[in-house]
Amino acid sequence: MKQLISLMALGLALAVGGAHAADDKAPTAQQSKMKTCNADAKDKKGDERKAFMKECLSAKPAAAEDGKTAQQNKMKTCNADAKDKKGDERKAFMKECLSAK
Repeated sequence: MKQLISLMALGLALAVGGAHAADDKAPTAQQSKMKTCNADAKDKKGDERKAFMKECLSAKPAAAEDGKTAQQNKMKTCNADAKDKKGDERKAFMKECLSAK
C-alpha cells in the first residue's frame, strides 16, 4: 500500500513539474506568427480565411532597405555598442541589448 501511495505521489509530482516546465517556454517564431495571423484573420470566414492564413503563414519577414532583417540590424548595433566589453560583462550586455524591444 505504501508503494502505491509513493508511486501516485511521484506521478503527481512529475505531472505538475512537466506542466510547469511547459509554461516557462517562450513562444516560437511560428507560434507568434500564427497568433498574429489569427488576429488579422478574425473577420474572415471559410475559404477566404483559409487562403489568407496560407498566405500570411508562408510570408517571409520583411527585410529592411539594406536587405537585412530587423534582428540582423539589431545584432550589428549591439555588437558595435559592446566593442569595449569582454567576457561575462559582454554576454550580459548582449543578452539585454538583443532582448530589448
